[in-house]
Amino acid sequence: MQNGNNSEGTIQELDVDVVIIGAGPAGLTAGYLLTKAGKSVAIIEKDERYVGGISRTVEHEGYRFDIGGHRFFSKSKAVVDLWNEILPDDFISRPRMSRIYYEGKFYSYPLRAFEALRNLGIWRSTLCMASFAKAQVFPRKQVKSFEDWTVNQFGEKLYSIFFKTYTEKVWGMPCDEMSADWAAQRIKGLSLWGAVTDGLKRSLGLNKRPNDGMQTKTLLEEFRYPRLGPGMMWEAARDKVRDGGNQVLMGHALRRLAADTKGGWRLHATIAAGGERVIRARHAISSAPMRELAARLAPVPASVLDASDLKYRDFLTVALKVPSKDLFPDNWIYIHDSKVQVGRIQNFRSWSPEMVPDQGVACVGLEYFCFEGDGLWASSDDDLVALASKEMAILGLCDPADVIGGSVVRQEKAYPVYDEFYAARVATMREELEAKHPTLHLVGRNGMHRYNNQDHAMMTAMLTVENIIAGTRIYDTWCVNEDAEYHEAGAEGHEAELPRYSAEDRAAALSSMRDVPEPAVADRQNAA
Repeated sequence: MQNGNNSEGTIQELDVDVVIIGAGPAGLTAGYLLTKAGKSVAIIEKDERYVGGISRTVEHEGYRFDIGGHRFFSKSKAVVDLWNEILPDDFISRPRMSRIYYEGKFYSYPLRAFEALRNLGIWRSTLCMASFAKAQVFPRKQVKSFEDWTVNQFGEKLYSIFFKTYTEKVWGMPCDEMSADWAAQRIKGLSLWGAVTDGLKRSLGLNKRPNDGMQTKTLLEEFRYPRLGPGMMWEAARDKVRDGGNQVLMGHALRRLAADTKGGWRLHATIAAGGERVIRARHAISSAPMRELAARLAPVPASVLDASDLKYRDFLTVALKVPSKDLFPDNWIYIHDSKVQVGRIQNFRSWSPEMVPDQGVACVGLEYFCFEGDGLWASSDDDLVALASKEMAILGLCDPADVIGGSVVRQEKAYPVYDEFYAARVATMREELEAKHPTLHLVGRNGMHRYNNQDHAMMTAMLTVENIIAGTRIYDTWCVNEDAEYHEAGAEGHEAELPRYSAEDRAAALSSMRDVPEPAVADRQNAA
């Protein structure tokens, strides 16, 4: 590893084996494992203070805010083992409680059948079951959208109550314009009959597992969590990378990534404090949003420009402090109500008592889904605190006069959007970027434009490291989460690792991607 400055002292240079863009879960997982393997690594992160990306923990006056809520549960033993290795002594066990708020009533999530029946009433419950029966007999034949998939699975009535309003809040687009891929990935494994059966067992207290000597529990009952929030995990990973002699460079924003003549890379980063850094590396790993990476590649292939109109949903949390031990017991509440803009409300103390320093003050986070630059995103912090206080009153959770303080945290590009064109665009980007550049590796949620959970993002990085060490792509990182079930059930760490795949398999996969039709220019413009 070499460091140097030019005569003017404004350009700093660095040579490493691997340069990593982004210090989120995927980037730091890769950095930590490469450091353990003896590789020289430099990670750039545009945030000047926090690592962890959307999994970071923000601190304000001693109060800690989780950006979106991150339960530490995975069916991958490799991921669980890595969590324990990075943060061996700071996990706590927390009970899980989530509810849905709809028309002034709370519904347990997962469902409790008798409670749901009581809240909905006999007549509406009957309509829901009739609607479900109709969907089974006369399903929509062409399943293209989120709406198509969900109506077929649950019926029109349940779709309108428990999916439509919340989903459109999250994504800012009609459900009939969202790809069915998102529903298939995030709701796969959850059926109406399964929910009713499980709900009846819960209502009757019959769902308790026998004492079979196993210590693992499903996430439906309980989950692990770092006592100071998920950022604690990634701060520990950062420290281990640095302790191993490598660098995590804060306040460094990607300006350009150019392939050199030897198959490696030359990365230019703008430093927030002033100046520029140039990093030369044999391999480049990117967890940056795929669209942003494409715009900063040199030279930029025309096919990438044509496919780079990928969309993202942004996100902000308004944290309110209210004198009270707790306003509600849940980890979070889903708000399925069109009278308010808030989509979900967290109770930070329910995640960990250490997130809230004053035992006489409750701290809740109201989550708003938006687009960067729209009315919500552009509102002042004071206006957002006032809006959140007002909506808490509408929901009957607290009096705005009781709010003693608030803080706002914004997160851009929190969710990759699954519109009807995203799959073709991602396929084009993947083939252009990875297939033509064997030493460029895309990882993580935004790096692959896939709605991965934290453990899925980590697994893409873990397999990428194996590929780099092996000197060839022995693992297909795009298999991660391809058939995953979002419905959180089963024992932690019970799944076997992903199988290796052959070069022939990879060639076939890339060939099949070429068959995905790219929308016509006029269609893309209409959808934009």
